[in-house]
Amino acid sequence: MEKLQLENVLNAQYNKKYNGFIQYGTAGFRTKAEYLDHVLYRMGLLAVLRSKSKNAAIGLMITASHNIESDNGVKLIDPAGEMLEASWETIATNIANVEDAKLLSTVEQIIKEQNINMSVNATIITGRDTRNSSPMLLNAAIAGIQALQGTVRNFDVVTTPQLHYLVVCINTSNRYGDPSLDGYYTKLSKAFKHMRQNNINNGQYIAEVSLDAANGVGASALKEFQKHLRTAIKINIYNDGNGELNHMCGADYVKVKHEPPINFPLNSNVRCASIDGDADRIVYFYLDESRNFHLLDGDRIATLIAGYFKELLQECRLSFQLGLVQTAYANGGSTNYISNTLQIPVACVPTGIKHLHNKALEFDIGIYFEANGHGTVVFKNTVVETIKNVAANLELPVTERTAATKLVNIIDLINQTVGDALSDMLLVETILHAKGWGIVDWERKYEDLPNKQLKIKVSNKNVITTTDAGRRCVTPEGLQDEIDKVVSQYKKGRSFVRPSGTEDIVRVYAECEDSNDLNKMVIDVALLVYRRAGGVGAEPQL
Repeated sequence: MEKLQLENVLNAQYNKKYNGFIQYGTAGFRTKAEYLDHVLYRMGLLAVLRSKSKNAAIGLMITASHNIESDNGVKLIDPAGEMLEASWETIATNIANVEDAKLLSTVEQIIKEQNINMSVNATIITGRDTRNSSPMLLNAAIAGIQALQGTVRNFDVVTTPQLHYLVVCINTSNRYGDPSLDGYYTKLSKAFKHMRQNNINNGQYIAEVSLDAANGVGASALKEFQKHLRTAIKINIYNDGNGELNHMCGADYVKVKHEPPINFPLNSNVRCASIDGDADRIVYFYLDESRNFHLLDGDRIATLIAGYFKELLQECRLSFQLGLVQTAYANGGSTNYISNTLQIPVACVPTGIKHLHNKALEFDIGIYFEANGHGTVVFKNTVVETIKNVAANLELPVTERTAATKLVNIIDLINQTVGDALSDMLLVETILHAKGWGIVDWERKYEDLPNKQLKIKVSNKNVITTTDAGRRCVTPEGLQDEIDKVVSQYKKGRSFVRPSGTEDIVRVYAECEDSNDLNKMVIDVALLVYRRAGGVGAEPQL
């Protein structure tokens, strides 16, 4: 690399103003927006290096998802729409924290260690959410990209899943779809409308949903979707961008609090949904006649999808390895239903969307969802081709071709690159329509086990280590045996503990058949953690 180009790496405008340590995690960097100027500049540099290393376009998304408005963040997206390779997470953390005086040598070190050919062209696909800090941070990222002579393709305000989609389209020469926002809306809406034809309502299903958009970027995307969907479904949008981002609204709030968002109509048995700030999570909910709140989370969405896919595969007489991936947080009621009623294989992996996505890729058709509503479906290319061939084979019975055609359209409806709240919403609505189910019918398929979560403050979270996808505690020694003794006293009891990835907190999850027993069970386990793992402050209580 020429000396002049290397000197361009240094930019006093984006020198470090925050000396705290910041780490690249599953969701990239995420913290107070005021700390991120230099981080965004350096992620612009790193995105160029990653693009040259992979000889492909790389995505750079500025968002903090369900965090409060004053936060922000950034994550890089690899060529196939997947999250940044784990080894480069370490590189990202290093370059974000290095002192200004060592930035140039750090860039040179990355080039050398990764054997990067700097003559290769680099293309970075950029996007941002609607936070007030996002335009400024986007400018910092672009400055970093241009410092290493990378090419910027800026799509400005987009949802996180849309940026993943655009990266894949660009890197596959449009085979996955048209690399534009209009291409995204057109692909999904066309498949959605084709599935229901002129039959808008069906049985208990009414083509209308009330949706909480968390006052985030998903609100503007939903409004654009409405233009493409037209009369196929009515979407009533609330928290549509005129209020405070994620404040008492959004998928995370509804999931954790088990209550409706603010500024939302509360009519009985109406199908409602809530997405998060960057539109990659979705949960459904409703209030019954007694004003009781009912949550249909990622587990419910996964089981709905799995059951429908199994039916269609049977109808078109195709035998593929269909599998569903969960984490330890998945409700035991859903796991039992999938395994015993649907008889579909279930895999459990550690918490983190990257683990779920990678495991899902091992199946011919892999369905994965976290309980928080983040998930999608992935298909092997050979599976897609086989289904298309069945749909086009006029020698086969009409029933088989019809079922295969439905699968072809559903594949187009799904954003396989990442969890996409808008795509997932259309998929859920498609299946409910096909079944003729209202939201109550959907919920009746199985019962969730009563469950609770608690957080225990500890002096050092690393005292707790786990195995078996986070379901068994290894240290402190003997703690798991004590947890097992507590759990054994309750019918269908299950509990696990796991340390936070960022804070000195240990999370306790518990579930059992009897809701009256649940409070005692979760407190008993929490007290064990508090006493054995160095609890801080008052003893845990509900």
